[in-house]
Amino acid sequence: MFSIGDFAALGRVSVRMLRHYDGLGLLEPARALSGYRYYRADQLHTLNRITALKELGFSLAQVKTILHDDVGVDELRGMLRLRRAELDAQLAADQARLRAVEVRLRMIESEGVMSTDEIVVKSVPSVRVAALQGTVSSYESREISPVIQPLYQELCAALDAAGVTPTGPGISFYDGTGEDGQPIRINAGFTVSVEADPSYGFQVVDLAAIPDAATIVHRGSVDTIDASYQALATWISAHGYRMLGHSREVLLEYSDDPEKWVNEIQMAVEKA
Repeated sequence: MFSIGDFAALGRVSVRMLRHYDGLGLLEPARALSGYRYYRADQLHTLNRITALKELGFSLAQVKTILHDDVGVDELRGMLRLRRAELDAQLAADQARLRAVEVRLRMIESEGVMSTDEIVVKSVPSVRVAALQGTVSSYESREISPVIQPLYQELCAALDAAGVTPTGPGISFYDGTGEDGQPIRINAGFTVSVEADPSYGFQVVDLAAIPDAATIVHRGSVDTIDASYQALATWISAHGYRMLGHSREVLLEYSDDPEKWVNEIQMAVEKA
């Protein structure tokens, strides 16, 4: 038998916690004499399970139910794997949220400072693309990136399977505003010169020419492209234009390092 102090030290918990578990009926002492609590060595197994389940995020009431069902080691390990996956997803979401805040801060810092010297209005010819489509609920970069990147991976695989070689750069384009809960359709495309074929694992789409496109070149990760969009929007308004539709993003330079990417944003406009 071990005193409550010795048992707490062996189990790496506090005496106060053991008393709390006793009060809840989670882990009662093997013997209680004159107000003193004593525990057996085999009760460490129960304590280990209580501690593990608490760390997995279960409430003590839930822990009591699970212990009553005599959960085994394999079940505990399965719970651990599930909890690890949940925590990994939460961590990824938190990191994406922090990146989004950082991007917004950069946009605030660059207000009125970002150069618009590279913004030009030019005609953009029609282009044929092989494309795959996905949907998102908003134009937030943290929503678009996790969708469009896998689309491009899937498109590359489909092009290889069809024996089709791109003849020009990647082009991303969008449809929809997200108003009234309607989804926004995002398209991942590569310039091609083939005719449509039902056997292809992708669509062949002809993008119409744009007589007047306000364009800006964005250098760096697409996670920071919002700042270029806002600089372009400010220029369009200041020079008496208005938007005619959604933009296209043309990938001019690609690298394994996203910070070395070069994209041209093309936005159809007309004089207001």
